[in-house]
Amino acid sequence: MYSKPEMRILGVDDSPLVSKDILVIGAIMRGGSWLDGLLSTHIERDGTDATERIAAMISGSRASGQIRVIMLNGVTFGGFNVVDIEALHRLTGLPVIAVMRKLPDLERIRSALAHLSEPERRYELIARAGNIWEVQTRWRGGPVYYQCKGIEKDDAARLIVDTAIHSRLPEPIRVAHIIATGVVLGESSPRA
Repeated sequence: MYSKPEMRILGVDDSPLVSKDILVIGAIMRGGSWLDGLLSTHIERDGTDATERIAAMISGSRASGQIRVIMLNGVTFGGFNVVDIEALHRLTGLPVIAVMRKLPDLERIRSALAHLSEPERRYELIARAGNIWEVQTRWRGGPVYYQCKGIEKDDAARLIVDTAIHSRLPEPIRVAHIIATGVVLGESSPRA
């Protein structure tokens, strides 16, 4: 995949878990440089609607034809509302990259899922996201980890590095986090 500096990337993150209805923000960025648009939707806390709601948010947008890549802050939103990145790729026709600050502890996740409805299905979606790769950005603090669908792992790694402008996380995800947190709490938190 050819990466242009002004390629539109959608960074997606959720708000803090302060209610059953969780705000999800999509920040459309031109590369990692500037904010070009904003999308939003709501999902159910610990629900099962994240994939469909995020896909509808994108597909229903006037900007949908301009977005080239989706970057998610992990695969779980609103607690354990799991995004099926394979289905999101299929529904939108866009490459999907899920980026994580820390390597997920799959056994702890499985244990936490036991307290929710459909724990095996949720775990299967997490596992189906595929191999977890790591890449070092120019920022200290260690690597970030990622999973991807619809894009080669090396191309995904290059996009992560190229858009990690102000932190280890790509700028589209960082901006989505700042906006989601600020809207819900009245003030943004410094770290996605």
